[in-house]
Amino acid sequence: MTTFRRPLGMRFWLITLAAVVGMLVTASLGRWQLSRAAQKEALQAMLDARGRMPAMDGRALLSLPPGGTSEAATLVHRVVVLEGRWLPEHTVYLDNRQMNGRPGFFVLTPLQLTGGPAGVVLVQRGWVPRNFQDRTQLPQVPTPQDQVVRVAGRVAAAPSRLYEFGSGDTSTGGHGAQGSSRIRQNLDLAAFRTETGLALAPLTVVQTGEAGGAGDGLQRDWPVVGAGVDKHYGYAFQWFGLCGLMALLYVWFQIVRRFIRPRSQPAP
Repeated sequence: MTTFRRPLGMRFWLITLAAVVGMLVTASLGRWQLSRAAQKEALQAMLDARGRMPAMDGRALLSLPPGGTSEAATLVHRVVVLEGRWLPEHTVYLDNRQMNGRPGFFVLTPLQLTGGPAGVVLVQRGWVPRNFQDRTQLPQVPTPQDQVVRVAGRVAAAPSRLYEFGSGDTSTGGHGAQGSSRIRQNLDLAAFRTETGLALAPLTVVQTGEAGGAGDGLQRDWPVVGAGVDKHYGYAFQWFGLCGLMALLYVWFQIVRRFIRPRSQPAP
């Protein structure tokens, strides 16, 4: 009995090339995900630092130009305390918004600031369930109109946009029933500023507590602000795991079985 080793043919080199390319690609993708995680960690650290900064008032928001600039981005997630009067006649209900897995409305009401420069800030007050038996019925949200309230929250961009059918006319909201024009799928701050004639700040405020201690029945279980660092570490683990799997399979089938444990065949 003599040991017979198969010659290295084109198939062996093609498999080797494919394995090397696959390992390089997956390792590169894993490193890229690690770099993204590092970027997100820096972003998360910045957001956490903003959240620990002293609370500001509405003057910083009102000083921003209507179109918004890079300066506006530096205020997002800052803690803010506002004093003013609600403008309930301009309350808007954003439809198809979820909180704790339940569909309903986000309630947005402009707040006319007092005790400083004249201006208005749109406040994302909270979430309320909708009436599914009468989808045009507006929920009752207690809103004192002539009372100065104190609103604590954090600065945020405009509410995220959802896909909507039709022209997306925010003046009608796609409904024809009386009063249902206040039910909308999305809200553009610039268009709302033009529609209402209010001197709206280019950023909104997400309310995090009761205004003036008065209960309004709104839920404020807002999602925790995060940069999604863990997601990138998970992706990196998957890519590196795939790279290691390809390396193990290549070593076993192309090296161990071919060279270390060769098949024995009788000599001719």
